[in-house]
Amino acid sequence: MLSINPYYQDRLDRVEARLDAFYGIPEWHEFLPAVDELVCTILSQNTNDINRDKAFDNLKQTFSSWEAVRDVDPEELMQVIRVAGLANQKVPNIQAALRFISDEHGEIDLDWLKERSPQETMDWLTQMKGVGMKTASIVMVFSLDMPAFPVDTHVYRVSGRLGLRPEKMSIENAHKWFLTSNRPESFGPLHLNIISLGRDFCHARKPNCRECPVEDICEYPDKNFGN
Repeated sequence: MLSINPYYQDRLDRVEARLDAFYGIPEWHEFLPAVDELVCTILSQNTNDINRDKAFDNLKQTFSSWEAVRDVDPEELMQVIRVAGLANQKVPNIQAALRFISDEHGEIDLDWLKERSPQETMDWLTQMKGVGMKTASIVMVFSLDMPAFPVDTHVYRVSGRLGLRPEKMSIENAHKWFLTSNRPESFGPLHLNIISLGRDFCHARKPNCRECPVEDICEYPDKNFGN
């Protein structure tokens, strides 16, 4: 079983403390019911937060219930969420997820998962088309109050450069790895602060290492300090 050892736990604690001091304790966007968070997270894929929120607001203003979203003509739904991009992919995934929930549970609701274990919840959510470990983890940590550590492209890149995980660990295993940290109460805020670090400084290309608040902790061999 994958498990963080004391060396990595110490690095994770140091990075967390530094980011908390630099960014503060971040707040998630409006806390949503689990089904809402699931749909919002699907909308967020390959777009920015502004367009995600516009698409989600359009969805909520246009339809009176998730059953209506589930049953509407896909072409109509694509027009409603088109601002989020990739509507031809997101619409089938959203409607498939809503059908799966109602078929399996009898109604479109996920609050009952709070009575399940985190592993059971992860296994159940990831049965849905288009719902991987990252999406399931976001729903779990931000809507179901369950321990989960979402690993998106920013978190995966930054955690590798900072030496918070073994370098060649897969994204799937990284989810499991961080889940064994001894501070599950910080999973959500740390996830958000690492994303901020990735967006602000630790870019995929030409990271701004000179201004990075954790540069002295970083193990990235190709640091970029500009001219």
